[in-house]
Amino acid sequence: MSAVTVRRRISAPLKPFFQWLAATDAFAAIGPKIVPRTDRLIHRLTRGRVLMGDQLIPHLMLTTIGNKSGQPRDAPLACCPEESGSILIVGSNFGRGHHPAWTMNLMKHPAATVSFKGRSFPVTATLLTGAEREAVWPALLQVWPVYDRYTEKSGRELRVFRLTPQ
Repeated sequence: MSAVTVRRRISAPLKPFFQWLAATDAFAAIGPKIVPRTDRLIHRLTRGRVLMGDQLIPHLMLTTIGNKSGQPRDAPLACCPEESGSILIVGSNFGRGHHPAWTMNLMKHPAATVSFKGRSFPVTATLLTGAEREAVWPALLQVWPVYDRYTEKSGRELRVFRLTPQ
């Protein structure tokens, strides 16, 4: 039995609990302070092979150029790989009322880098709106149903990006 099989067997029963936890107000207050820092550390220690959330759903490390600073910024994010090779990401910000900074970074500088499953590669980000966004929303909810709760809590439409490998 492979390590991936063992992880899936362990995480599958726990997934509903973590979905419930992620939708709580307490997690929205604490999670943004703990989860990204922990993920960045794990990512660095494993040389890009592992992110904490991979145990539940696919995750990647997105490196953008800061909208104001012009400096590289890393954001660990849940993702939804597409059959085409593109990857969908959602600016949920743990259901908080404002969009995460990385979404503004991508809107100003759509060229970014992704570290996914131990590989790093350049991508171009496209903000999905209207019918295009609506078409991918069901697939995103399949990966992480909590996005609907985040939309409700935040009172905003969560930004959805397609990352296309270059």
